[in-house]
Amino acid sequence: MRATPNQASLELDNQLCFALYSTSLALNKVYRKLLRKLGLTYPQYLVMMVLWQRDALSVSDIGGRLFLDSATLTPLLKRLEAADLVTRTRAISDERQVVIALTPAGRALKKQASNVPITMSRAAECSIDEIGSLKVQLERLRTSLLKHA
Repeated sequence: MRATPNQASLELDNQLCFALYSTSLALNKVYRKLLRKLGLTYPQYLVMMVLWQRDALSVSDIGGRLFLDSATLTPLLKRLEAADLVTRTRAISDERQVVIALTPAGRALKKQASNVPITMSRAAECSIDEIGSLKVQLERLRTSLLKHA
């Protein structure tokens, strides 16, 4: 029996969301293998990249950059603190805010992580131009979806 247009729209293989979801799972499997050597999970790696770019940020600043709320970030940040990669201190100007800063070990980890993007690029089997184009398209999609969320 041939699928009608309406039925075809509900087939799993025709869903953008499933293509993104299954790609994300595959991406995370590769990252898990690479990041295990650094002692980081993927969300922790994202936080570290934010801090390597700009150290000493509030939890809300990190959350805004990563599209994560503080309830999600707090346990993750506590684990990074327990691993001696970051410190968590109350802001002097506003004690309601917690500032996250890199420790010397956290800063040193950046050098160890420098091969991760190159390895991921090879695993994706895409040219730099292809990756750049895909990134732009995904960012545009994210922006559009956030308008409707």
